[in-house]
Amino acid sequence: MAKPNYSYDKRQREIAKKKQQDEKDARKREAREAAKPTAEAAGKTPPADR
Repeated sequence: MAKPNYSYDKRQREIAKKKQQDEKDARKREAREAAKPTAEAAGKTPPADR
């Protein structure tokens, strides 16, 4: 009977965890990018006539 390769299992869990974290970071980055243009547009209103 073959013995289990715990190192391989651990590496696979680490890879899965890293992938999940990268996806989460990408979603957060997209949310920030989506919110940024609206905030910039609101802050860059032309000055009123003087």
